[in-house]
This record gives sequence, C-alpha cells and structure tokens, in this order.
Amino acid sequence: MSSQSLSADSEAGLGVIPPTTTLVLVLAGFVTFVNMWCTQAILPVLAKSLHVSPALTGYTVTAPLLATAAMAPLVGAISDRFGRRVFIRGAALLLIIPTILAAFSTSLGMLIACRFAQGLLLPFIFTVTIAYIGDEMTPASAMRMVGIYTSGTISGGFSGRLIVGFVTALWNWRAGFLVIGLITLAAALIIAFKLPPEKRFKPTLGFSGAVHSFPNHLSNKRLLGTYAVGFGVLFSLVSVFTFINFRLAEAPYHLGPAALGSIFVVYLGGVMASPVAGRLGAKMNRRLLMAGCTGLILAGLALTLASPLWVICLGLLLVCFGVFPQQTLATGFIGVAARGAKSTAVGLYVTSYYIGGSFGGIIPAAAWHSAGWPGCAAITALVQLGMLGFAWKSWRN
Repeated sequence: MSSQSLSADSEAGLGVIPPTTTLVLVLAGFVTFVNMWCTQAILPVLAKSLHVSPALTGYTVTAPLLATAAMAPLVGAISDRFGRRVFIRGAALLLIIPTILAAFSTSLGMLIACRFAQGLLLPFIFTVTIAYIGDEMTPASAMRMVGIYTSGTISGGFSGRLIVGFVTALWNWRAGFLVIGLITLAAALIIAFKLPPEKRFKPTLGFSGAVHSFPNHLSNKRLLGTYAVGFGVLFSLVSVFTFINFRLAEAPYHLGPAALGSIFVVYLGGVMASPVAGRLGAKMNRRLLMAGCTGLILAGLALTLASPLWVICLGLLLVCFGVFPQQTLATGFIGVAARGAKSTAVGLYVTSYYIGGSFGGIIPAAAWHSAGWPGCAAITALVQLGMLGFAWKSWRN
C-alpha cells in the first residue's frame, strides 16, 4: 500500500469520533462549567449566611472568571510544550480540592479564595481540551466535536446553577458545594481513565517559543475578530443572566434561589443549538450564521422587556439559541485561523472571553441603577451588533 493511501486512510479515520472519546470530552466541558457558575443563583443566600452585602457576594462569580482570564495564555503555552492529556486529567482531579473546601468556608474571603483557586485550574481543562480537539481531528470533525463539546459546557453551566439552587433550597449552600464536589470527582475519574492519548500532538520549542507566538496571533486579523466575538459572547451571557435575576427577584415576581436556578433551564436551548451550529459551520458561511444568531439575540432581548414571566423566559430562550452557537462558531474557527501554536491561540481567546464576562458584570451595573433592565438590554444589544461587525470583517473565507 502506498504512503499516500496510508495517509488518506489515516485522515479518514480522524473523521470518526469514537463514542467514548465524545463522552470524555463532553464531561470535560461539563465539569468545567458546573463549577464555574454554581454560585450565580444563590448570591442572596450567601450574603445572609456570611453576613455581607449582596453586592460583595458577586465576587464569588467574578473571582473564577478573573483567574481563568489570567491563566489562559500561560496554560496554552505550557500545554503547547508538554502535551494536552496530562493537564486535562490532572486539573480535573485537582479541581476536587477547592470545590470541597468551598463548602467549609467560614468567611466570604475564604469562599472567594476557593473560587479563585477553581478558576486557576479550569483553563487547564477548558482551553487545553479545545486544543486537543483541534490537534486530534480533521477541521470538519473538530467543528462538529466543538459543537458537541459546547453542549457539555452549556449543560454544566445550567446544571451548576440548578443543582446548587435546589440543594440550597432543601438544605443549605454548603451542601450544594459538596454535591458539586461529588459530581466533579465522578467526572474527573472518567476523564483520567478514558481520555485517549495524543496521536498528532507536536510540541513547540518551549515556553519562550509559545510566548513568541503571541505577536503572530495578535497580528492575525482573523483571530483578533474571533477574540472580539469571544469577548462579546460572555459579556452578553453575564449581562443578561446576572441582571435579569435582579429583575425577577423584585416585585412582582419575587423569585427565590430554586426558582432563579430553574430559569437557567433555557440554557437547554443552547444545548440543542450548538451541535447544529457546529455542523452548519463546517458547511455554510460562518458570517451568515453569525448574523442569524445576532438576530435571534436581539429578538430575545426585545421580548425580555415585556411583563409576563413566560414571555421573559421565551426571550431568554432565544438569547440562548443565539449566544451559544456564536461560541461554537468562534471556538471552531480558532483552529482554522491560527498559524501554529493553537493552544496559545485558544488561550488568548479564553482570556478575551473571560475579560468580556468580567466587563459584563461591571458595565451594565451602572445602567441597572439608572435605567433598570431596559438599560442592561440596550448595552447587550450594542455589544452584539459590534460582535457582528467584527465577525463580518474577519471571518471572510
């Protein structure tokens, strides 16, 4: 058999994703985000339990975001030198420690420290897994797998809020963290034993070589546009799902922790839409798909301005139908646009993504105090239009 035939057979095999590999990669996304967002629905309960103002408990949400943003480029550089699998497995196992310790926090400062420690570990799973997918699969298969993987991240974000919200309502918030710790342990063991070794990974020349890749990435207009999209994706999610909680906790709704956690069931719309976006992104024009997603989000934001609760929930569902496919399209495009050192390219994307999330919790706050929810919705809409402009210019084939 000729070497050309062997190469063709090898590339064809890369198009088939084994079910076990799919399960492990989905769990990697799930366990990352089940930890990332688990406090968002219980901030009023934390304020009462730890005897602090509700505004200060918001740092339990921003702490892991800031830690992840700071670590992401470093994580990419390290994994470009030493490989992907060892860090994904190790970080998943180590994540159990701060998650369990958070349940025994005696002060807000200790809880924030535990959440920050979680954020330091999470990019070793999230960032490196995307690079692992880009290395081990063909571009078309990687786009499909990123869509499935994104479904795992969405499910984790939804489940973390829902589980902690309900456990807190039944027992207390400490029990909620213990349950998340047990889920993390189960997922980490599966990842540790079932994640396949790399077959196509090629190490770079070391940390300095990875750092030297930063100027190449930052001069790549296609990547810069993708980073801008990532910034806007998490900005939009944090803006919408933080400040809509404030609205729904007030009159006339008066929703409690369990009910606010249940609102995140709309995330399941993103679970369904992301794999579809992954498949379409491998076949269709990404810019047109991005425009469609933006239209859905703008329509959803308009519906959230209405009074009936069911209409607000429908609007949030449309937002999820648009935002999560945007994430799939952006992360899937990194491997196409990056010129080598893909993990550091992903790391810079993750940094931009979580910086966007941090701003999404800060900038709309002023609008909330002056204009309420309509002001927050307007800022989110402007960010979405800006994202579309960046994608339209940088995602040309």
